[in-house]
Amino acid sequence: MSTAIAFFEPGPPEVLRAVEVDPPEPGAGEVRVRVRAAGVQPADAAARAKAFAPPGVELSFPQVIGNELAGVVDLLGDGVNELAVGDEVIGFRTFGAYAELVTIGAEQVVAKPPGMPWEEAGALSASGQTAHTALEDLGLGAGEKLLVHAAAGGVGTMAVQLARARGATVIGTASERNHDHLRSLGATGVAYGEGLVERVRSLAPRGVDAVLDAIGGEALDASVELVADRDRIGTVVGFDRVAELGIRPIRTRRSAARLAELCDLYEAGGLRVHVSRTFPLRAAADAHREVEKGHVRGKLALIVDEPVTAEPSGRGGER
Repeated sequence: MSTAIAFFEPGPPEVLRAVEVDPPEPGAGEVRVRVRAAGVQPADAAARAKAFAPPGVELSFPQVIGNELAGVVDLLGDGVNELAVGDEVIGFRTFGAYAELVTIGAEQVVAKPPGMPWEEAGALSASGQTAHTALEDLGLGAGEKLLVHAAAGGVGTMAVQLARARGATVIGTASERNHDHLRSLGATGVAYGEGLVERVRSLAPRGVDAVLDAIGGEALDASVELVADRDRIGTVVGFDRVAELGIRPIRTRRSAARLAELCDLYEAGGLRVHVSRTFPLRAAADAHREVEKGHVRGKLALIVDEPVTAEPSGRGGER
């Protein structure tokens, strides 16, 4: 048997349970990966709490969650020639990453950079690809000024670094305790709250060229005062205000090519993956409690490095 973390109905973090499942078998064009680490995303918490799923995707209970992972290929499906058993990979999928064994399309994994710690590899894909997509959609170029809201979070930390790699200047909103962190990434931090527009204008008197928002709310109200072209204000969370404000919704477009570009930048020293805390797979509920506080610097990751006590997937009982 293999272990996965699933929920049987939406609810608080306590609904997450370690369950025993049959080891999955890869289909044609797939590989099986023995997971070493899986990133924890706000989207994972939304799936668990509200039964949220991307458009066109339906939950199937017991539902295993998690959308990014890193591990070692241990079985090949028919037609897979570009990978080999023993390859260390980083991958992405819609659900199912909180598990010891995962099957995944061969086109959804890339080689893990040698020397990259497992927790960083497991936490790279989701926030990294979202940030990369966002800067592409916003058309950010060298010499421009970008304002990033929630700049110390998962998407924000990635966006700051990717924007700097494009030659842009970055201002990031964050709590004051995170300003040194932003400075280490090449951004200037400003505090949230009343007076935000004035604080940003003190650094950019003519406003900024583009905004990437990862917090919503009042940050979006400030953004429309700072950017002339509202199509260059993108949000990854405030979709309920897109029509009202005339701003751009950002939805990630994940691909192996995009992920490989992030890995190349990491190997070149131009990208860091900041994992502020790791949890054993069995402690996924604790990780969800942490991410729902909304003050995580960078990312959280689940580590799979020992057998997990589980329950059969067909019955209840919390762990």
